[in-house]
Amino acid sequence: MSNLPKLIGERIRNFRKEKGLSQEELAHKANLHTTYIGQLERGEKNATLESVEKVANALEISLEDLFRSINPHANSHEYTLSQIVTRLQTMSIKDQKMILKFLDLLQDWKDQ
Repeated sequence: MSNLPKLIGERIRNFRKEKGLSQEELAHKANLHTTYIGQLERGEKNATLESVEKVANALEISLEDLFRSINPHANSHEYTLSQIVTRLQTMSIKDQKMILKFLDLLQDWKDQ
């Protein structure tokens, strides 16, 4: 089974959280059922093109934004970078700053 629904779901969840929306609010704005939004975010449902368009419009993003950097090939640079960004987006600003400091320390250590 393809990992694409899970990747799309993660992207939807991250954009939703960035916009400060609950699943219920997104469902209302997209004219979709709340349960369906949850299933999309968890990668349990293959979204229809119509649903994807409704979600993107409700999130006020383009389809290009939603699908950017989605590459199901786990060994690609873009996939790895998108996974890092996806995980960071779900963290608080405080945790993101801590991770950035940690990366700086790792880079300094590597450069020595």
